[in-house]
Amino acid sequence: MLASGSPRRKELLNQIGIDPVIKASGAPEICTAKTPAGMVRQLSRKKAEEAAAGLSRGTIVIGADTIVVQDGRVFGKPKDEADAERMLRSLSGKRHSVYTGVTIIRTGMKTVSFSEKTEVDVYPISPAEIRDYIKSGEPMDKAGSYGIQGKFGAWIRGIRGDYTNVVGLPLGRTWRELKKLM
Repeated sequence: MLASGSPRRKELLNQIGIDPVIKASGAPEICTAKTPAGMVRQLSRKKAEEAAAGLSRGTIVIGADTIVVQDGRVFGKPKDEADAERMLRSLSGKRHSVYTGVTIIRTGMKTVSFSEKTEVDVYPISPAEIRDYIKSGEPMDKAGSYGIQGKFGAWIRGIRGDYTNVVGLPLGRTWRELKKLM
């Protein structure tokens, strides 16, 4: 079971042969952790636990949360187009980090949480390009207001780390942790 309504996370799991049941979590995204890695681990755990409640023993549930961090500022999903524009202007021509936290629960048995970090370098983006990108609608449901796998790929200078982490689920690490729980 995937405790996320993200079509990107579902596609990533499908890519490695897993076709999860979707149960988007309604857990509030309130966090007390102080570090980006701690934030995404805590939020992924809340999502997974909420989705796992009441399920039969041994059911595997995956929860995930992704944030973008630049110069100590945390960027989640944009509230509106103005917020998306603010984030994209900030990311333009600079480096930032993408953190994804993952919690995997085997109900009644074991829980594991981890986080991954990937650094992303972005080419400069003109104000007109930012406005056009926002008009496409693509940035509105994504941490940091962009999808690396979509149109925003045109402005990616490079990455250090796991590409699938930037998409929203670090596949290699997730697969390894799943195998330990099976």
